Amino acid sequence: MKYSLGDLVYQGETSGVHNWDTLAGTSFYWHPDWLHIAENMTGHTPAITIEPTKSATTKEDAAAAIVKHLNK
Repeated sequence: MKYSLGDLVYQGETSGVHNWDTLAGTSFYWHPDWLHIAENMTGHTPAITIEPTKSATTKEDAAAAIVKHLNK
């Protein structure tokens, strides 16, 4: 199965940490100060490195990194 941004469900932001879930129930977390996507809200377990499109990483960069990871 090939994933797209439409397969991610944005769950919102808590204390600066953004959360996406896949339709299968896997959660991914990102904070603007992190250069990675984490598998838990603390950010201590990096799962995916983000490749920013500009000088600062955006929420859109984070979502794109999740989709790229899921399609590996």
